[in-house]
Amino acid sequence: MEKSLTNYCHLCDNLTCLQPILSTNPNESEYIMSKKVLIVDDSKISRMFIRQHISAKHPDWILSEATTGEEAIAMIDAEQPDYCTMDINMPGMLGTDAAKAILEKYSNIRLVIFSANVQETYQEQARALGTIFISKPVTETSIGQAIDYFLGV
Repeated sequence: MEKSLTNYCHLCDNLTCLQPILSTNPNESEYIMSKKVLIVDDSKISRMFIRQHISAKHPDWILSEATTGEEAIAMIDAEQPDYCTMDINMPGMLGTDAAKAILEKYSNIRLVIFSANVQETYQEQARALGTIFISKPVTETSIGQAIDYFLGV
């Protein structure tokens, strides 16, 4: 019996692997990459809202969460996601400091800063890091902006 390859990794014989997965659909490219997103925010409601809207638009993306900058850095070292959303004001390290540390080590990660701090200083810091700044509250529209940025739209 042939295995369904929609969520099957042909490289390591594992159904939940994060490696490229082989597609049996001739209209798709040979490999489909499941994107990984790290959502970093100390607000559970913000994390849930971001997760819900990303999942609705991209159900194949793998989502994980962190509640502090320090936790985000550790998770990025372990998981190396493609994309990251980052709050600024969190316990411990500021999100801008965590973003700087992350991007210095992993310049290929596309990172969006979400914050209720709309002061020009934070927006300038985001631009200097090569990220975009999106003001809170988190909305369907703002999450759409983040997804567009992730995808280079």
